[in-house]
Formats: sequence, structure tokens, C-alpha cells
Amino acid sequence: MKKVITYGTFDLLHQGHINLLRRAKELGDYLIVGVTSDSFDRGRGKLNVRNNVLERVESVKCTGYADEVIIEDYIGQKIDDIQKYDVDIFAIGSDWDGCFDYLNEYTTVVYLPRTEGISSTQLRADSTIDVRIGVIGCGRVAQRFPTESNVVNGVKVTSAYDIIPHISETYSLCHTGIKKCNSISELYDEVDAVYIATPHLTHNELIRQSIEAGKHVLVETPIVLNSEQAQDLFELAEQRGVILMEANKTAHCPAFNHLMVMIKSGVIGEVVDIDASLSKLLTNKSLREFDIEQAGGSFFELGSYPLLPIVKLMGCNYKNLNIYSRFENGVDVYTKGVLLYPKSVCSFKLGLGVKTEGNLVISGTKGYAYVPAPWWKTDYFELRYEDQNMNQKFFYKWDGYGLRYEIQEFISCIVNKRFSTARLRRRESVCIVKMMQQFAEGINIYRI
Repeated sequence: MKKVITYGTFDLLHQGHINLLRRAKELGDYLIVGVTSDSFDRGRGKLNVRNNVLERVESVKCTGYADEVIIEDYIGQKIDDIQKYDVDIFAIGSDWDGCFDYLNEYTTVVYLPRTEGISSTQLRADSTIDVRIGVIGCGRVAQRFPTESNVVNGVKVTSAYDIIPHISETYSLCHTGIKKCNSISELYDEVDAVYIATPHLTHNELIRQSIEAGKHVLVETPIVLNSEQAQDLFELAEQRGVILMEANKTAHCPAFNHLMVMIKSGVIGEVVDIDASLSKLLTNKSLREFDIEQAGGSFFELGSYPLLPIVKLMGCNYKNLNIYSRFENGVDVYTKGVLLYPKSVCSFKLGLGVKTEGNLVISGTKGYAYVPAPWWKTDYFELRYEDQNMNQKFFYKWDGYGLRYEIQEFISCIVNKRFSTARLRRRESVCIVKMMQQFAEGINIYRI
């Protein structure tokens, strides 16, 4: 059997891509297609805001030409892949003529004619829109948003509003080009989308109001604290034709997404246990995080992150959740949760007044994945096995504060009219909110 391999970004899949895949397939019996990962593209100076790697892989599969699709993650991988898969022909578009001649040492290199008059770059340029975003809530959380937005194509933060006027005024003075708005209706007149960074209990009303004003919404996590509200808001957004997305930076981190894909592909076998921890020692007890009237506490403040890998890998159909918490002044300063699934058990630890090792361990029947603290800013992880010679280490770059990843995906959803992102499905957001609602209602809580 003659094996052929080709590589590409395959963003905004078009006829040129399809022609190249067809020509590559005609060269042999079995076609392997390498799709460049989001992090690899970013490292080469690209920032795709149209299709993330999961969508691009699916598009390639739908052409029917690829017998196998792999992810290209690092420079030099082509040589490794050619040897690993015993490839006979390396095929690539003629616009790369001569660039891959060095691979002739390992296989036969063929440059395929490209389709004239069409390219992803041109398609992207022709259809680019600039999304104007307004910030609602100009406190601590929102301070990093403008600088992170600056590195994402197709977005511009133009306006800001806070219920306390001098806070929004200071915000506009600190961030060039952002106009202070005196009312939320004034902000709506200025923007296409909003970023909501207000206290938890204000989210429901502000999200609903923004959707009804026809604005796309990116809202800080947790989206709300009631699962029925969350479901209603997602449905309302789709009815109104706007995007509602929860701003969980870990969910959109390239390294975390690659880890999830690898685990789902079976590299550690069947997952039987997940343990995730996150804690902060905040000494200022006057902060919102310690205020019971503002839904303070470790579960509401931090819970979205450790629960993320659990629902991503195990799903939303858990059988039971038991919660063990230590309370001070009405808020939980430490919480441990145990989730029972039909064939697995998962646990998470959260702390605002208790410090613990903040790592992530995913245990399977063939091995386990280890992500060291701070795992929620994933830039490194290991796959470990009984035979230590099989262990693998993966290194990535975490850019800036990480908000750029969620902003990028938000803009991609707007451009592509995609109401749910594969990185954090609407049902997954609702599931996490449901667990928080159980905590708020005092169900299966044991005080320690």
C-alpha cells in the first residue's frame, strides 16, 4: 500500500483545499492529512479567528479524501511523521516549491499545482468584519481585556460602562481609545458585542438585557448560578441570532484543548478518575470573594475551572455530587467535591483560605495524565505509563494572560454564526451551573 501525507491549516476550507486533497489522494492508496494546531499556527505568526483546529479537522474529514487525520504541533514533526507512518510520498502545494526538498532524504516529495484565483488569505480578507466590543463592569477582572483584545484580529474594544461613573472614567483614561459611556443604553449604541465582567449575581439581568438589545455577549465565568436561567439565556441568544459565550480562559487554552483531544483518543485508556485542584490565599477579607451578599466563596469563584476537565471528559450525566466545605462568615473558604459517574469517580478541591497543590491528574486504564500547578494555565503536561520509557512530555506557550484565546473563539463564533463552541459546549456550561446551584441550595453539603 502506497501512503501519501500532506499538511495544511485548512482554515476556511475552499475548493483549492479540496483540489489539493484530491490530487494528493490520487498519488497513492492511503492519504494522511496533517492539520496544523492552533498553537502551531500562532507560533508562526498566524491567528485564526474563523475555524479552530477541531472544526478544521472535521472539515477535512468531510471531504472524504483523508483516510487519517493527524495534528501538526511542532517544527520538525514532518520528518517524525514520515518515519512513524512509513510514508512513500510527501505532497504539498506548489506555492511551497523547493521549501521541502530536504524531505527527499526520507521520502519522495511531490509539489502539486495549486488552484489559481482562490486562497484562504484572500477569503479571510474579503469577509473580515471588525467587531466593536463594549466592556460592562470596569473592575479588577476587566483590566486585562483591552490589551488581550489587541492581539486578536477583527476586534476592537471601543466603549466601557460601569454602574460607578468614576470607575469607567478611570478605565477609559487607562486604556487608549475606549470611550466612557454614561449609561448602558449609550454603550449599546456604540457596539456590536459586550464583555460582562460584573459580580456574579448581576449576570442574568445584564446578559438578558444585552441579548434583547441585539448584542453578542461574552460573560465572565460563572455565567449565572441557576441552571434554568443559563438554559433560557442560551436559547434566547439563539432565537435573537446572537452569540452567548462563557469566558473560561482554560477552556480555550490551546494546550488544554490538545490534552482533552488526546485523552478522548484513548492514549491513557478508559478514564476512571479525575482529580483537579485550584486555590488562592487572599488576605484581604473585604474583597467581593468573601462577601456572602455577592455570592462569594471558593465554589462560585473558582469552581468553573476544576469542573471543566471533568465535564469535558466524563460528560454531564453524573449520578451524584457530594460536597464537603469549610465556611467562614457564611462563605466557603474550602470545598471538596466528589462526583460519581456510572464508570468513574471524580473529585475537585477549591480554596480561598486554604492552600493546596493545584494540579490536575487524569487516571486511565493504560496510564495517566499529569498537569502541574497552575494547571488552569496549561503550558505543560505529561503522559505517564507503567513502562516509564513510554512517558511523554508536552510543552506549549501560554501567551499573555490567556484571555486572547477566549476572545479569539468569541469572534470566530460571531463570524461563523456558531452558537456553541466545541471548546465549551452550552450543555457543559449549564451542567457546571447546575452543580453550583446544588451548592447554593444546600443539597448534599457536609460542613467540616
